[in-house]
Amino acid sequence: MDVALWVALAAIVVILLAFLVSLQRLKFQIRLRDEEAHHLVTRRLPALMDAERGLPIDVPGPLRPNLADTPFHQEMQTAIGQFAGFADETRQRADRAAKATLISTMRGVQSLANEQQLAITEMQHEHDDPAVLAGLMKIDHANSQLVRRAQATAVLCGTWPGQQRSAAPVLDVVRGATSRIRDYLRIEAHSESELSVSSRAVEPVVLALAELLDNAARYSQPATQVQVHFQPAHNGLSIVVDDAGVGMNPEARERAKALLTGREVVDINKLGDPPQIGFALAGVLAARYGFKVFVEAASPYGGMRAVLFLPNELLTKAETPAPAPAMNEPAADQRTSSGLPKRQRRSHAVPAQSAEHGNWGMGKPSVMGAWQRGSLTGRGSDDEPDDEKGISAS
Repeated sequence: MDVALWVALAAIVVILLAFLVSLQRLKFQIRLRDEEAHHLVTRRLPALMDAERGLPIDVPGPLRPNLADTPFHQEMQTAIGQFAGFADETRQRADRAAKATLISTMRGVQSLANEQQLAITEMQHEHDDPAVLAGLMKIDHANSQLVRRAQATAVLCGTWPGQQRSAAPVLDVVRGATSRIRDYLRIEAHSESELSVSSRAVEPVVLALAELLDNAARYSQPATQVQVHFQPAHNGLSIVVDDAGVGMNPEARERAKALLTGREVVDINKLGDPPQIGFALAGVLAARYGFKVFVEAASPYGGMRAVLFLPNELLTKAETPAPAPAMNEPAADQRTSSGLPKRQRRSHAVPAQSAEHGNWGMGKPSVMGAWQRGSLTGRGSDDEPDDEKGISAS
C-alpha cells in the first residue's frame, strides 16, 4: 500500500514538473515572439518605409534567428511582404500624381516662356540701340534657362523633349547647348567637325549636353574655363567636356554612372533638395535616342571629364553651302574705249568663319554674336512636330 502511494506521488510530481517546464517553455516562446513583433513594429517596418522613400538605410533582419523555421516567422515575412507591396503601390500612385501635376505645370510655364520669347524677338527686331539689345540678350538668356528647366522636368516625368529639329552641325549643337546655361561665357569649343546631328536627335542632344556643361561650370571655379572638343571614331563622334572642378568622390561617381545608363527608373522624389536632375536627364535621353553619356575622373585640368558619344546612326554629313556668286566680276558692258574692261574697286568683306567659329572665351568680341547664333540654333525648329508629341520647345 505504501509503495503504491509513493509511486502515485512520484508520478504526480513528474507531471507537475513537466507541466512547469512546458509552461516556462511556452512563456519563453511567447516572450520571443513578443520581442520579435516589437522589433518588427519599431525597427523593421520604419526602416522599410525609409528605404521605400529612397533613404540610404539598411532594413534589419529578424531579431531572433532561431525562429526562422517556425510558422510564426513565415507569417511575419508574409506581413512584411504585404506591407512592402502596399507601400510600393502607394509610392507609385503618389509618383504618378506628382508627375502628372509637374507635367501640367511645366506646360503652362513653357507656354508662357514661349510667349515671352516671341515678345523678346519682336523687340530685338524693332530696336537697334546697343544698350537695349544688350538688355534684351540678358532677358533672352534667362528665358532660355527657364525653358531648359521646364523641358528637363517634363522629360523626367515621362514626356518627350519637344519638336523635331532640322539636322544641325555638331558645333551648332554645342552652341545651342551653351546658350542655355548660366555661365555660357566660360565654355570654349576648340575643334570643329564636318558632321551634323540627325534631325530627331538634335533637341535631345542639346538638352543632355546643356546639363553636362552646366554641371561642369557649376562645380568648378568661376575663373576657370570648361573645355569642349570633338573626338571622331570609326563608329561615331564623342563630344568631350573637361572642367577644372573639385571632381566627385567614388560613391557619387558610381551613382552618376548608374543614372547615365538610363536603365534605372527615375524617381523624382529621390533627386535631392534641390533636385539634381542633370545626370538623370542625360541618362533618360541617352536611353531613348541611342547615344551614350559617360563621366570619368580623368580630366587633364584636374576636374571631371564627361563624354557624350554619338553613334553613326545619329550623324549625317554636314551640307556644304553653295558658293555665292562673285560680286566683283566686271560687267560686260563696262569697257574702255579700247575694248578693255574697266577696273572695279574691290570691297574687302570680313570672313564670316572667324566670327562663326570663334571660341566662347571670356572677353572675346564674337561672344554675344556667337551666343545669339547658338541660341537661335537651339530654338530653331521645323513646323512639323516630333513624332513623340512632347512639350513644345521654345
